[in-house]
Amino acid sequence: MTRTMRWVGLVALAGIAMLGVLLVVGYREAIGDPVVRRGAIDLPDWPAGAAPVSVALLSDIHIGNVAMDEARLTRIVAQVKARRPDLVLLAGDFVVGHAAGSSGRLARRLIGPLSRLRAPLGVFAVLGNHDHWTGAGAVTRALAEAGIATLSNRAVRRGPVTIVGIDDAFSDHADPRLALLSADGLGGARIVVTHSPDAIPLLPQGAARLVLAGHTHCGQIVWPNGRALATRSPFNGRRLFDPRYRCGIVRDSRRTVIVTAGLGSGTAPVRLGAPPDWWLVTLGPVSRSRP
Repeated sequence: MTRTMRWVGLVALAGIAMLGVLLVVGYREAIGDPVVRRGAIDLPDWPAGAAPVSVALLSDIHIGNVAMDEARLTRIVAQVKARRPDLVLLAGDFVVGHAAGSSGRLARRLIGPLSRLRAPLGVFAVLGNHDHWTGAGAVTRALAEAGIATLSNRAVRRGPVTIVGIDDAFSDHADPRLALLSADGLGGARIVVTHSPDAIPLLPQGAARLVLAGHTHCGQIVWPNGRALATRSPFNGRRLFDPRYRCGIVRDSRRTVIVTAGLGSGTAPVRLGAPPDWWLVTLGPVSRSRP
């Protein structure tokens, strides 16, 4: 063996070892306890005299991926309940997969853990692309059995908040016009919850001052410079998400967008630089004083 061949072999072994380390670290990050992120948003249409409301935003459970089982989801539900939010919003992708009709067995695994999730103003959900790809009906039925209402392009009012649920834009199920029409006459401070931030450009100006979303996993694997490893599908080249709405709080014209990293993982049970999280957001009037 020549010296060159030995060096090539050593470099290859080092590369394999580094890849192995990254996979182990990434898997541990993917199954770790989610980070609880906090925000406070002032809404100019907040009803006079109404007390602030705390909202828990969760997304991308992806039950069926090896990074998410019932035991882990149960622990996360307990973590959320311990913060005692007034309202819980679930922003889609409850299951994982691409095959039509495959969601039934997976969706049943959601019922036990999510049936423990309760809040004074209720628990509401929208669906994500994986839910539609694998079978939206089974997911919706499982959520209903867990006591969770699905807002498919419709709105409800709870307390001072009107929740406008817009179905998933990534899988072409969003109908913002229908959702906003159903909000007419409800009053309250209007917020939008949707799965993919792709719905945001579809919203008329002034439709809502706050949009809550998931889908992006905050990039799932992110380089140290903050760029996601992949923003397009390796299979068809389709853009996975708009980089403007990759993660966290984004000020967009006259509205605020909050994008959660989600709780589970997609196809690969690995996260690097984008740990799982959920948000606890306090909503209230513009004039309120912060502690």
